[in-house]
Amino acid sequence: MPRYKLTIEYDGRPFSGWQKQADQPSVQGALEEAAAKLDGASVIVQGAGRTDSGVHATGQVAHLDLQKTIPAEKVMDALNHHLKPNPVAVIASEDVDEEFHARFSAKERHYLYRISNRRAPLTLDAGFAWRVGMALDHQAMHAAAQALVGTHDFTTFRDSQCQADSPVKTLNAISVNRMGEEVHIRCRALSFLHRQVRSMVGSLVEVGRGKENVLWVGKILEAADRSACGPVAPPDGLHLTRVDY
Repeated sequence: MPRYKLTIEYDGRPFSGWQKQADQPSVQGALEEAAAKLDGASVIVQGAGRTDSGVHATGQVAHLDLQKTIPAEKVMDALNHHLKPNPVAVIASEDVDEEFHARFSAKERHYLYRISNRRAPLTLDAGFAWRVGMALDHQAMHAAAQALVGTHDFTTFRDSQCQADSPVKTLNAISVNRMGEEVHIRCRALSFLHRQVRSMVGSLVEVGRGKENVLWVGKILEAADRSACGPVAPPDGLHLTRVDY
């Protein structure tokens, strides 16, 4: 059976998340329904990352196997036709061998969290960024974030419903930069715990607004205590931007 690698973007707001769930709309479910119409049989779509409800993607990766042999470009076009009116688009499709697996072959996942640091309400970016009206010190946030780089027990930033076998993860890099009125937090790792990025962002904002000092993030990380975490950032600003293989 031919295997195809898909690069996908989507607006996460109408979905319960990436993963298919009974009686809940999901990105995976929408893709599998579209693929079944294309192939004439049920199709399983495997994704690189299980984004939560309301989380977006500009570079999610998935793979699927079809019974029919179809040029990769036509697979993209046909899936996009059948995905309507879902806010999901396949932006690239390519042939891969059967050893490729969107989840298990991945080497690194990249996330961007967008904060709109302005007093006015959001209009065009509503649902795609977190508006924080209080001025943020992005340099302090960046300095605080460096304590998170490396291999650590991330229990403090782990959701209580996380199903990972271990709270130990390796964060390869995290940066905080200002882009005009926006503050961008970028991080990359092989994998993340459930709501780890949103938990880290919420705590970094506490530093940015001056409520906590730069050393605080390192201290709560060392505590390995979920109750020490700052407020969890909303899903609106989180975007899965790239998966490396």
